[in-house]
Amino acid sequence: MGIEIERKYLINYEKWQKIEKPLGRTYRQGYLLTDPKKTIRVRLTETNGYLTIKGLSVGATRSEFEYEIPISDAVELLDNFSISELSKIRYKISFENKVWEIDEFLGDNAGLIIAEIELKREDEHFNCPDWIDKEVTGDEKYYNSNLTITPYKYWNL
Repeated sequence: MGIEIERKYLINYEKWQKIEKPLGRTYRQGYLLTDPKKTIRVRLTETNGYLTIKGLSVGATRSEFEYEIPISDAVELLDNFSISELSKIRYKISFENKVWEIDEFLGDNAGLIIAEIELKREDEHFNCPDWIDKEVTGDEKYYNSNLTITPYKYWNL
């Protein structure tokens, strides 16, 4: 079984704006199923398509199965089968031998930036870059699948 152990954080916008960033990749992703216990996602990048199935999150851990699919299949699934969708720019930044994935959301989720780190164990020790702010692991409103249903622009901040 595939397992994902991932922690999520909000970032400090002012500090994030000041750092040098690598080139980001645009992602278009849509959901074929958004259920609290499982999601089925289609993701399209400039060069690849993916089908991902994720299970229920327990802490920072959940089952995950990801398969590369032809770009044409990803486009067709997104255009004809997706029930909800979002777009984002993903940056990958290495910090102290860990890779951080930072998603800058677009469209109705513009203004939201989330950093994620994948771990080998839930209790694994790591240091955070200074542009990391508040941890939001387990806060369901920050799940990408939920951002397609209740976008950031509609939150009462």
